[in-house]
Amino acid sequence: QVQLVESGGGLVQPGGSLRLSCAASGNMFSSSTMNWYRQALGRQRELVAGITRGGSTNYADSVKGRFTISRDNAKSTVYLQMDSLKSEDTAVYYCNAHWMILKAEFDNWGRGTQVTVSS
Repeated sequence: QVQLVESGGGLVQPGGSLRLSCAASGNMFSSSTMNWYRQALGRQRELVAGITRGGSTNYADSVKGRFTISRDNAKSTVYLQMDSLKSEDTAVYYCNAHWMILKAEFDNWGRGTQVTVSS
């Protein structure tokens, strides 16, 4: 119902910025809550930020004030603006779409994009 492709990852120095994009195709984007997760080496996957179809957002405490999630429904794209990056932000970042049909829950995931913060 939705295909997700992340882009924008790469190598950045501490204190730098990076903007991730997640392009969606399919018919469920406008009905989906979009999330960014990340998984660092040897760590569990964690929710970084989420945005509902109406634009309500939430963030992990570790990224509040530094990261901003947004969506452009016309372009079927969700973004994660990452500022003041720290080495602790190094991880594979995954785009996630979550939606419900008749109270049944569905999820889809992108392949992930590597973000490395290092001097």
